[in-house]
Amino acid sequence: MPYVVETSVGVDRMFLAVFSNALCEEQLDNDTTRTVLRLPAVLAPTKAAILPLVKKDGLPEMAQEIVDQLKWEFAVAYDEKDAVGRRYRRQDALGTPFCITVDHQSLEDRTVTLRHRDSMEQTRVAIQDLSQLIGAEVNMQHWLQKIK
Repeated sequence: MPYVVETSVGVDRMFLAVFSNALCEEQLDNDTTRTVLRLPAVLAPTKAAILPLVKKDGLPEMAQEIVDQLKWEFAVAYDEKDAVGRRYRRQDALGTPFCITVDHQSLEDRTVTLRHRDSMEQTRVAIQDLSQLIGAEVNMQHWLQKIK
């Protein structure tokens, strides 16, 4: 009697399972929807996006300084095209767990707005603390503790 035993679990099947479970569309309070790729932060290809609020007044230069600081530890993206809300939505759809917004207050006190993809919560943090905060969230041990 013929039979087939398939014991392999390939990377493509694992990725498809994670990917199909992570992609969702959610309804927001203002009757709009957003597409979110809720990849676990440890698996997200881009860990953070750095977004200057406007393309002038020294904000792009400060944003680039943050990119230069973080790029040695994490895969980061820089985006200055369109309004900041559209950039947030674009990064949500790409699965980027954190968006760092550089605004005029950043020039005064060297703090930025850190936005979390899943909760859309925004907090003000010091630029010098970014590496530690992002590193804690994308750490494999931290992720394993969250899923237990």
